[in-house]
Amino acid sequence: MVKRFIIAILLLGLVGGGLVGFNLFRDNMIAQIFANMPRPPATVSTIEAQPVSWTPMIEAIGTVNAAQGVDLTVETAGVIKEIAFQPNTQVEAGAMLIRLDDVVQKADVEAARTQADLEKSNLARAQGLTRRGVTTNVSLDQTQAAAEAAEAQLARAMAVLEQRQLTAPFAGTIGLPRVDLGQYVTPGTIVATLQDISTMRVDFSLPEQDLPNLTIGQKIEVRIEGLDETFAGALTGIDPRVDPASRLVALRGSIDNPMGKLTPGQFVRIRVILPAESGVIALPQTTVSASLYGDYVYIVRPSEADAAQLELRQVFVKLGRRSGGVVEIVEGVSPGDQVVTAGQNRLSNGQSATIDNSVNPAATATGDAIAGGTE
Repeated sequence: MVKRFIIAILLLGLVGGGLVGFNLFRDNMIAQIFANMPRPPATVSTIEAQPVSWTPMIEAIGTVNAAQGVDLTVETAGVIKEIAFQPNTQVEAGAMLIRLDDVVQKADVEAARTQADLEKSNLARAQGLTRRGVTTNVSLDQTQAAAEAAEAQLARAMAVLEQRQLTAPFAGTIGLPRVDLGQYVTPGTIVATLQDISTMRVDFSLPEQDLPNLTIGQKIEVRIEGLDETFAGALTGIDPRVDPASRLVALRGSIDNPMGKLTPGQFVRIRVILPAESGVIALPQTTVSASLYGDYVYIVRPSEADAAQLELRQVFVKLGRRSGGVVEIVEGVSPGDQVVTAGQNRLSNGQSATIDNSVNPAATATGDAIAGGTE
C-alpha cells in the first residue's frame, strides 16, 4: 500500500514539474519573439524648429476706469426744482443737470443789479461835476468806491445764483439720477455719476522684478474675458514707489474706447509689450513632456544604422518664457530639428518613425502665437 502511495506521489510530481517547465518554456519563447519582433514605425506630426522674431510680453490683470469720472453733488442746500438730464445720455461740458429752488437768489441778483446801476449813474454824475469844478476829488473817489462795491455785490449775488445749478464739469455719459423732484439735498449728497468713457484708464500692478523693463509710452494690450477683441493703448504712469508689503509696483495705462465696449470697473487682462527679440526658438507647449529627470522633447532624425530610415531621439531641453501656448527653448534644440508635436507618451527613444504633417494644428497655432506676440 505504501509502495503504491509513493509511486502516485512521484507521478504527480513528474506531471506537475512538466507543466511548470512547459509554462516557463512557453513564456520564455513568447518573450524572445516579442523582443526580436521589429516595432512598427510610429506615425508622428512634427514642426521644424526655426529662429523667429519673439515679442516678449508681461501679463497682468487689472481694472478699467473712465479717464474722467466723478460723483456729482450740489454746492449748497436746497429743494430740487428741475432734473434736466436723461439717464445714460451724453452731456456737454457746462450743461445744466440739476436746478435748485432759486427764487430768493434771483431777487437778490435783481436788487444788486439795480443798486449797481444806481451807483454807475451817481459815478457818471460825479465825474461830470468834478470836470466843471463843482465837487471835490474826495467826493468823486467815494462815489467811485460805492460803484465798485455795488458791482462786487452784483457779482456775489450772481455767483450764489449759479450755485443753485449743478452743471457738468466735463463732457461725458451721465448715469442714473439718485434724487427726485422736490427732494431737499445738502452738499455731499450724490445726485448722479458722470463718466467720460471715450478714453479709459487701466490700473494694474506688476512685481518689482519687471520694473527695469517698463517705460512711459510702452504699448499695452487690454482684453476682456469672453471677448476676443483686444484694445491697444500705452503705459502712462509708473508709481515711483514699490509697495513694501506686496513687492508690487502700481501702473496705469490709457486706452481708447470709441465703441463704448469697456465699462468702468470692469476686470481685464493686460499685456505690456516689450522690445522684439530675434533668433529665438519657440515651440508649442504640447511638444514638451515633463519627467523626474527634466523636460524633454522627441526629435525625428535619420537613423545611425540606416540614413534612409527615420528614428526618434529623446532630447532634454531647458525652457524659457511661455505664453499663448508657446514656450521658448533655451537649450537642447537646434534650428532645423524636426520636433514631434503630439503623442509623446506612446513613443520611445530609438523607435523608427514616419512623418505625416497633413493635419498639424500645433504648427499653425505656433505661427499665430509668435505673430501675435508672446511672453
